Amino acid sequence: MGAVAIAIAAGALCISGCRKTDGKTDGKDTTSVKPAVSVFAKGADISWVTEMEAAGRKFYNASGTQTECFALMKSLGMNSIRLRVFVNPSDGWCNQADVVAKAKRAAALGMRVMIDFHYSDVWADPGHQTKPSAWTDFSVADLKTALSTNTKDVLNALKSAGVTPEWVQVGNETSDGFLWETCRASKNMANYAAVTEAGYEAVKSVFPNAKVIVHIDNGWDKVTHFTWIFDGLKANGCKWDVIGMSLYPTAANYSTYVSSCIKNIQTLYATYKTPVMISEVGFAVGDPTNGKAFLTDLMTKAKALGIDQCLGVFYWEPECDSNWKAYKLGAFDDSGKPTAALDAFAN
Repeated sequence: MGAVAIAIAAGALCISGCRKTDGKTDGKDTTSVKPAVSVFAKGADISWVTEMEAAGRKFYNASGTQTECFALMKSLGMNSIRLRVFVNPSDGWCNQADVVAKAKRAAALGMRVMIDFHYSDVWADPGHQTKPSAWTDFSVADLKTALSTNTKDVLNALKSAGVTPEWVQVGNETSDGFLWETCRASKNMANYAAVTEAGYEAVKSVFPNAKVIVHIDNGWDKVTHFTWIFDGLKANGCKWDVIGMSLYPTAANYSTYVSSCIKNIQTLYATYKTPVMISEVGFAVGDPTNGKAFLTDLMTKAKALGIDQCLGVFYWEPECDSNWKAYKLGAFDDSGKPTAALDAFAN
């Protein structure tokens, strides 16, 4: 989540076709799946789902029929799921085992998968990029090794489970780098580029066809918010496949935010010749009418750019109602049913 969304949600704790495969058959590895690059990704990050289920939360379709959450997202028109990964979270949620379990559920439904590495034991965003506790005193070389090992371990676990992610984020909203302070971009761009490149190479070593995303917040901001990061990565020999953005507007500014975001996508594509994924969006849960208008406007204009420029849009935790961890940007009502905002994904 971006800094604006985090502020609104104060009180919260702080896929290339991801299809089910048969693993290895007759000695041949069949886990590689050709990316569905011609299909616009319409998805959601529902990483909270297992924790919500453990707390007794249930989900219902518009008719009031209890429905498994992943299947419900698919029925709403979504074809992709995004899942975050923490290194060693104290409560266990979003660790490797939890992520694999959720990814298998998505893959079993034929949904594409994005894996979002935070490279932290807790939330990582523009204001918080804390090293995992086990990595606190590591040198840059040690951080590269640890990050690479963690990335490969999670991805190999997914591979063993028959899941092939289409996209992998190396860091979450790394607008000033990650693994602070050692790899804070404003203090040492070369260090940030080095650990990002280590993540890129680790992803490709397990899933050569997966698209690596470098994700920045505030898709509406001045384009220099993005170019200073990507120019810095490029100057230091770092590779990426996709530029990720977040976009969290309000009823008062969503039209302006969408227009600015679309212009940024066009400029970034012209500059770097890499597509953009809108990895996170959200809107006030209590205003589904404007939420639907925002999502419809964004997806209509993003699709119009063509798949070469914009790969898709992911809603951040739509399955939340207004009472879950004080998060107020979900898209379910308090009876556990999707609001009209998510009707935008049907088109």
